[in-house]
Amino acid sequence: MRIGGLASGMDIDQLVKDLMKAERMPLDKMKQRRQKVEWQRDDYRSMYTQMYDFRAELTKLKYSNNYRARQVSSADESKVSATVASGANASSYSISNVEKLASAETIVNGGKVELNKTAGLYDQTSKLVDPSVDPSIDWKTGVIESKTITVGSAGKVFSLGQEISSTDASELVVKVDGKSYKVVTDSNDLTDNTVFVKSDGTLEFNKDLATNSTIKVDYIANTKTETLSLTKDSTSLQLQRNSLKDVTMKFGDKELIISSTGTERDIQMELENGDKITIGTLNADTGLITLKEGQSLEGGLEVTYNQNYTTFSVGAHTGEGQVSSETFFVQGNDSMDSVIKKVNASNVGASLMYDDFSKQMTLMRTDTGDFNKSGNEMFFSGALMEDVFKFNNSTITTAGQNAEFTINGLKTERSSNNFTMNGVTFTLKQTFTDEVKVNASNDSEKVFENIVSFVNKYNELIEKVQSKTTENVYRKYQPLTDEEREGLSEKQQELWDEKAKSGLLRRDPILTSALSEMRVDLSMAVKDDSVSSLYNSLAKIGITTTSNYMEGGKLTIDENKLKEAIEKDPAAVESLFISNGTGESQQGVIHRLYETTNNAMEKIRTKAGNKYSTNQQYSLGKNLDTMNKQIARFEDRLVQVEQRYWNQFTAMEKAIQRANEQSAYLMNAFA
Repeated sequence: MRIGGLASGMDIDQLVKDLMKAERMPLDKMKQRRQKVEWQRDDYRSMYTQMYDFRAELTKLKYSNNYRARQVSSADESKVSATVASGANASSYSISNVEKLASAETIVNGGKVELNKTAGLYDQTSKLVDPSVDPSIDWKTGVIESKTITVGSAGKVFSLGQEISSTDASELVVKVDGKSYKVVTDSNDLTDNTVFVKSDGTLEFNKDLATNSTIKVDYIANTKTETLSLTKDSTSLQLQRNSLKDVTMKFGDKELIISSTGTERDIQMELENGDKITIGTLNADTGLITLKEGQSLEGGLEVTYNQNYTTFSVGAHTGEGQVSSETFFVQGNDSMDSVIKKVNASNVGASLMYDDFSKQMTLMRTDTGDFNKSGNEMFFSGALMEDVFKFNNSTITTAGQNAEFTINGLKTERSSNNFTMNGVTFTLKQTFTDEVKVNASNDSEKVFENIVSFVNKYNELIEKVQSKTTENVYRKYQPLTDEEREGLSEKQQELWDEKAKSGLLRRDPILTSALSEMRVDLSMAVKDDSVSSLYNSLAKIGITTTSNYMEGGKLTIDENKLKEAIEKDPAAVESLFISNGTGESQQGVIHRLYETTNNAMEKIRTKAGNKYSTNQQYSLGKNLDTMNKQIARFEDRLVQVEQRYWNQFTAMEKAIQRANEQSAYLMNAFA
């Protein structure tokens, strides 16, 4: 805060401001120059973005499938349909004598699945442990456990870190990254698709597993122990598992008494005087412990239990003589629905289905084809599949078979009705004996569209670059200072800035040389053996520059001439665009343009950087740093100049004040 003019009566503050306006004029010029450099940098980066997008399009156009678009037709779509990939050979096929279509093996079980005989109902959601299931399942006791190991470094031997109660192959499931491995009990039986498992929980594979692979092991433990925390306010506790069979509990050092059978089991505690009190109940089906009201117990409740479980397996033969098989664990409270979901969600290659109307089940191979010439495609084991689901007396309603047909006079087979040959994918729809022709030919229209798209994108780039290099320069319109901006409306500021920014890249050597090089790239003939002399330049296939030189070399297309070239010699047209010879004259148009665009982008990046660049990484940024330092030094100098002005005016005020005091003294003396 400064207050001046008390003695002189002058507006010192305004006088200093006016003096500083003149002093700040060089600073305003510096800031205007800096603003122009920033605008120029932004314009360069805008051109860089345009070229980056164009280069991305050129990258796509380097691939031959853009010039080898194909179309396919079938003489009878009801019998054979076909699709074709870009780049497929242009050829014709004759399919006849389709004696068989590929089919997947389907097995129907031997009768109705009676899971709940109450009132004659067939309930697919009933618990399998229900005693009404007929025939009853021979349940085993144990706990189904699962453990996952992540492979830290490649190797063959891994440990679960704990013992397992059984190494029976039927009670172990080992998967690596979702692929099932057959469990063997002798290390001499190891193959690439098997795993040797020891009782101490060691797994040994035949070959190294890759780093970060995931090993998932399902196995059976004798029992499981959980420790639950009881507080005075506890009313119920939930165990992790359900469908429990044998259960023991300890509260502290006291052994609790549990009813041995039934779904709802009483939990009793023996007191010091020998009396027994009921403290709660256990629901063996759900694993829920409910405490009686008024029981205020605090401490750890240790629960040890096992479950009802059984196993079954389903497998299928695959290509190359391999077998895919998987063991499934079933708990007592599982239903037929949940069992079906487990099988269908696996990678075993088979699916289960239950039909509400017939009350029967089917097992169907997920892939068509005959992969086991000596027998069935699928196999299964386990009382659940054989007895309860009644597949023991099943029948094969549809055999797994290959499609048998003749193509171009050659009798052959395929495991699927869909097969691919030379880039053409055929679909056999029915059996027939007569001949059906399938022709794969050039899709000239698609190739034409791809070339037109390239020309349009090139013209779009040229238009934007040309507009920047030919912009008018309005020298009277310099960047606005803060004070000048305050005196204008937003619209006036916008119009002023538009003219001030104009022409910052006018006749820019980087952009103009890039345009010149691109025009040369397009006009130069491609001298390569793969390009016919009839179509070795863009002009010869109907692509020329416009007659208006002001457009900067935009391209125009003679559609009839271009289509004729594509029809007559598609290979030459392809080579014209993407020939990859060693010399510049041997390179196709796309490769030339790509190199020119890439070089121009590199020059722009050296000049103006990109949004990730620091100022020291490009030349305009270094200029900006220099300008910022000059501006900072000048602003420090202006502070000193302003202080000097105030010091001078303050000295003047003091001198006037002393003169006034002397005058008043003399007037009093002579009065």
